[in-house]
Amino acid sequence: MGEAIFRQQRNGLYAVNIVVPGGIFTPEQLTGLAEAARDIGVWRIKCGIRQTLIAVLEQDKIPALLEKIQGLGMQVAPFGSKIRSVKACPGGAELCPRALGPALELGMELQERYLGQDVPKDFKISTAGCPRGCTEPYCADLGLIAKGGDNFDIVIGGRGSTTKPVHGTSIVSAVSRKKVFAVVDFLLDQYRKLAEPHERLCSTIARLGIEPFIPPEKIYLDQEQQQDEFAAFLME
Repeated sequence: MGEAIFRQQRNGLYAVNIVVPGGIFTPEQLTGLAEAARDIGVWRIKCGIRQTLIAVLEQDKIPALLEKIQGLGMQVAPFGSKIRSVKACPGGAELCPRALGPALELGMELQERYLGQDVPKDFKISTAGCPRGCTEPYCADLGLIAKGGDNFDIVIGGRGSTTKPVHGTSIVSAVSRKKVFAVVDFLLDQYRKLAEPHERLCSTIARLGIEPFIPPEKIYLDQEQQQDEFAAFLME
């Protein structure tokens, strides 16, 4: 395990899962991939559910495809007990009138920072630009939902693509975009420390409860917010 290259069950061909941050492919990448696919003899290219492109081809043609992918600034998606490609909402002022925050940009930043990191079990992240959650943030191990004002609600422990789906639990609300990464780092550290081998995050939460995964306020509150909360506490 390590790279998402799979032998297909029915036709004997292989699938190569190609990823870029946020699923945003440039015209040059798409043109280059199409030309390479034609020249190499790729059978089909399919859109994946995690905003990837999946090339289906014969095994002996894979090395040539991988060389082309790398040259175009793309990579093969990770597989196994890794942080997978981020499912990023395209919402933003330019693309969706309902968007409350830069979910696409945040998703791309998260992928650049965390893609392929080792975790106890495969770990999926989704970002959403509004509460509608088109990217299914409540069905991800980590979901981030724009709340407005460049802030995000954070949900953990969801699970999709299963006959027993799990709805994620909100752990903190209105975290500023610049503080999101501190919360994610805390969550991943706790997951790595507390999970049993090959245990999905939702199962760890079911076993231990949500409390070990709730970040201390000092991690995500700005100094001004901490002072405001302390002042409100004194006024109670």
